[in-house]
Amino acid sequence: MGKNFRESLQEQMKNPEFKEEWENVEAEFQIMKAMLNSRKRQSMTQKQLSDITGIAQSDISKIENGNANPSIRTLKRIAYALDCELKLSFEPIQQGSTTNVL
Repeated sequence: MGKNFRESLQEQMKNPEFKEEWENVEAEFQIMKAMLNSRKRQSMTQKQLSDITGIAQSDISKIENGNANPSIRTLKRIAYALDCELKLSFEPIQQGSTTNVL
């Protein structure tokens, strides 16, 4: 039987280059996932979210697909429209992490 996503990811994380790249995009992925899940939970379309926030539907699509780098202000507008609170935090880097912000 084939591997599931978690098993496949664990195997790929053994590759230092893959692990570094994964860690570099993890925060963006979490934001995209949270935004999409919140919108779906509200049974809201991208167009409806666009109408509420004044953010172009194409820009919302780009954010959800990881093709945009939204400002905190934009994320706050989206969170508010989705009846959510945007929370950001700075967490200590775990020892041995290869996370790179550049």
